[in-house]
Amino acid sequence: MRFGIYAEMQTPPGKSHAAMTWEILRQIEHADQVGFDVYSVIDHHFFQKFSISANPLALFTAAAQRTERIRFRVALFTLPLENPMRLAGQIAEADILTRGRLECGLGRGHAWLFDPSNVPLEESRPRYDEAINILVGSWTKDRFSYDGQFYKVKDLTVVPRPVQKPHPPLYTGGTSDITYDMAGKRGWGIFVPPLLPWGVLEKPLAIYKQACAEHGNKPNIVYIRPVYLDDDEKQIRKEVEGALHNFLAYNASPVDSLQSETVKAELRAKGYGFYASGALESLTKLTYEEIVEQEIGFIGTPEKVIRQVGNLQDKGGIGELAIVSNFGGLEHWKSIKTQQIFAERVIPAFRGKAS
Repeated sequence: MRFGIYAEMQTPPGKSHAAMTWEILRQIEHADQVGFDVYSVIDHHFFQKFSISANPLALFTAAAQRTERIRFRVALFTLPLENPMRLAGQIAEADILTRGRLECGLGRGHAWLFDPSNVPLEESRPRYDEAINILVGSWTKDRFSYDGQFYKVKDLTVVPRPVQKPHPPLYTGGTSDITYDMAGKRGWGIFVPPLLPWGVLEKPLAIYKQACAEHGNKPNIVYIRPVYLDDDEKQIRKEVEGALHNFLAYNASPVDSLQSETVKAELRAKGYGFYASGALESLTKLTYEEIVEQEIGFIGTPEKVIRQVGNLQDKGGIGELAIVSNFGGLEHWKSIKTQQIFAERVIPAFRGKAS
């Protein structure tokens, strides 16, 4: 099992955007020093409390100059809002500047991003499908033509070419069954949402594993959980309770832009029913005890978290546990503390063990 870190770059009101960005960069440097395998950052715009990560490739190319071995993963590019012909070259250049350490998640994106991006929600799925074809085609062929509904190119040559051949490793993620099936068929890795308990994820992950088996692919599940560690349970609660509640509230905060019944009906009709289900809002009502008991976060002593990670590994197909060490306005030193303790006392319990 690999061990990574995932960050949304949640930024509380009043926090400097520059301060948050530099804190994340320092946390990436630390993650490299203590032995984490990969650092993942979301691609997201417009909603500060949810994320200020508007240009993850820029962050990673800067981080690559300050690190030696850690890999970098965008989780995920919102493909329907990108120009795939241009994105292919941007990813390739970032792959060069990270010395072949880049990985790419390709997703449809959160429902609340489409209106402020001036892209109709109903175009999400077809734009996504076309963009995937263009990206993969442009990386694997010297010259590439495509005649789609939204994108039409003739004899396209993308430069520069990526270092990794034929392209950086690909992942996807989301909440719809079709996404899990597609990822399994293509042999991509899959992210699971960082908020949902295992019981909710078990069915879609079974779809993914079955599709992998049917197409001869090895499952590669990236399981994301917020983590906080200390030897004293009372001290843990004192240090992390507020940020843990903020983590859930900040993840749900953009839903406020989708509250009208007309918008909810549109979400259900256009493949984004999760955002109209009330699932995100319900998480904000959980108590600290419920968050911990349902393992929405791996919160506890190192020994407890080792048991939780072991139980997760036993479920099969988990290629990586990506911990969230910076969430809900957590102070920088607390993020570093979690990364340090996890690297020193949790990771060694699993290094060299088969997943």
